[in-house]
Amino acid sequence: MNLTISPEAIELSREEVKRYSRHLIMPEVGMAGQKKLKAASVLLIGAGGLGSPLAMYLAAAGIGRLGLVDYDVVDYSNLQRQVIHGTGDVGRPKLDSARERIEAINPHVQVDSYPVPLTSENAMEIIEPYDIVIDGTDNFPTRYLTNDACVLLGKPNVYGSIFRFEGQVSVFYAEEGPCYRCLFPEPPPPGLVPSCAEGGVLGVLPGTIGALQATEAIKLILGVGESLVGRLLLYDALDMSFNEVKLRKNPNCPVCGENPTVTELIDYEQFCGMPAHDHSLYVTAENGDQAAVPAITPRELKEELDAGESPLLLDVREPHEWEISNLAAHGAVLIPQDQVEERMGELDTAQDIVVYCRTGARSATVIRQLQEHGYTRLKNLAGGINRWAEEIDQELPTY
Repeated sequence: MNLTISPEAIELSREEVKRYSRHLIMPEVGMAGQKKLKAASVLLIGAGGLGSPLAMYLAAAGIGRLGLVDYDVVDYSNLQRQVIHGTGDVGRPKLDSARERIEAINPHVQVDSYPVPLTSENAMEIIEPYDIVIDGTDNFPTRYLTNDACVLLGKPNVYGSIFRFEGQVSVFYAEEGPCYRCLFPEPPPPGLVPSCAEGGVLGVLPGTIGALQATEAIKLILGVGESLVGRLLLYDALDMSFNEVKLRKNPNCPVCGENPTVTELIDYEQFCGMPAHDHSLYVTAENGDQAAVPAITPRELKEELDAGESPLLLDVREPHEWEISNLAAHGAVLIPQDQVEERMGELDTAQDIVVYCRTGARSATVIRQLQEHGYTRLKNLAGGINRWAEEIDQELPTY
């Protein structure tokens, strides 16, 4: 892999020699390798769970230029795993707290901030100046967008994903092996794969996966070892096991194959059938598919309850989520999403039913499922129980 800046043009100061001394005494790195690291530029897509260890370890390793793409603000729910941010950063833009932490770790690193969503309109311009791109995103539209842009620009894409106790790592580099589309030609159906916000993630998991991604990026820059090009590394924290799947380049891949049909960036939200960028997971008229079902806001539901109306409140979350917060005081019943079909007989087609989950996504899916079986008197609680807690009952916790 050729770096944009020639390492021969790089100098290390006395302070840097001392800082990187444990690298310099390794023959695989040495002065020449450390100069490569300083000459290198790496773009991180996301400053969250994976972006946190990535940014800190790459900065500590002496990467000369780090680009950060993220438009979100720090939330309390981030602090369990996004270790680059602290309690005092809640409410601040993630890029601000990330920059401060990087500069505290290594003032020799140039930090470029892109406080915008990565889109088909800006991806090529943002990615083009960097040697390596590292995907730390949590949604399919941005993963396909990042992959396609990297293929079109000839950039290696260090991929990582996390969910609950499991993680995946690979290097998608079309010039040397398969790309992300070779592994996943089509995205999963909308709603089939829950996000970390819906399914959860072990707090230390992104540290493991992010460190592996950082390792792969450093190896690519140094030109040492065997990269994960053509290999998918699977990690299971519960078993504490690593497994490997061999990947092959797909000659019919639409973006990196012999006769590509994707020669420019497309509408990835339309391609995946799901949104990529939303500051809120609440179901609103603006977020498409979820708004296609009948909805009721928390305030509207509260008015109905106060007026003596008694719709059935159907909670479709998991039992452990019910323990965090619930609407049992208003007569809510719990039927987890994966049990709705087998327990449909417990629901009366003649009764008004308000379905809710954490934020409104799973409940919208359940409503469509019930509609297929003849249920018509259904409404989705917009924003789920979290929005109810924020707008109606502040005694309830949000999560």
